[in-house]
Amino acid sequence: MSFAVQVRDVTVRYGRTVALDHATVDLAAGAIHGLLGRNGSGKTTLLSVLASFRRPTSGSVLVDGEDPWENDRVMAGVCLVRESGDVYVDVSMKDNLRFVADARPNFDPELAGRLMDTFELEARRTPSSLSRGKKSAFGAIVGLASRAELTIFDEVYLGMDAPSRYAFYDALMADYVEHPRTIVLSSHLIDEIQRLLEGVVILDHGRVLLAEEADELRARGVSVTGPADVVEQFTAGRVVLGRQQLGRTVEITIDGRLTAADRSAAGDLGLELGPVDLQSLFVHLTEKGAVR
Repeated sequence: MSFAVQVRDVTVRYGRTVALDHATVDLAAGAIHGLLGRNGSGKTTLLSVLASFRRPTSGSVLVDGEDPWENDRVMAGVCLVRESGDVYVDVSMKDNLRFVADARPNFDPELAGRLMDTFELEARRTPSSLSRGKKSAFGAIVGLASRAELTIFDEVYLGMDAPSRYAFYDALMADYVEHPRTIVLSSHLIDEIQRLLEGVVILDHGRVLLAEEADELRARGVSVTGPADVVEQFTAGRVVLGRQQLGRTVEITIDGRLTAADRSAAGDLGLELGPVDLQSLFVHLTEKGAVR
């Protein structure tokens, strides 16, 4: 079972600061969604609202068709894990996992045990005795083994080294295939997680800049490279996301699909067309002054 999410016109204010500004977005059930945004874009605030850690100032949120606030049924199926792990730091990891099992009806102790071995964690130790990376790994274990219908990872893997992060990604995908649920990954490491994503939401200054299927988003960015005057002519009238020049050669990144006729014309002009990865597209779209 997986939870769908509907966010409608949600605003969250902290005093005079607007963290979320009339955000509207849908997260389809049974998919892995990436929540992307620069620092201060509102990612953690949105995730806190979904997990019922905070009430919106205005607007509405539905998780599995119901308001999650003080909703025991919905909250039993929602697990938000932040980098800190949200665990009892002075209690053994073994006891922490027992507490999680009591609160999460889908918790799998066998999966938790395998992941403890994968990340070389001793269950008798307390989270407070661990390095930052090991604490992050334990938080990831809590989130994965919970198998909550809506599982949210908010930068949980930042403390891990590269091998541990990739072990986490592999474990997530393997268990997701066997036990589909709705997963939200918030991360700055876009180049690492983009292969996992089925949907992408980009926040910018508290607003939803876009929400699209990952494949659709990847297909919309195209780089055009060639002699400056020819490239400028070919891209005239299109939405330009970025421009780089070296001597007489220029590369312009445009937002929008090219038709078969466009691609044929580019070939006739001797221009080189290339894909734009999700991280580059994100950087271009969220740059100050970018055309949207």
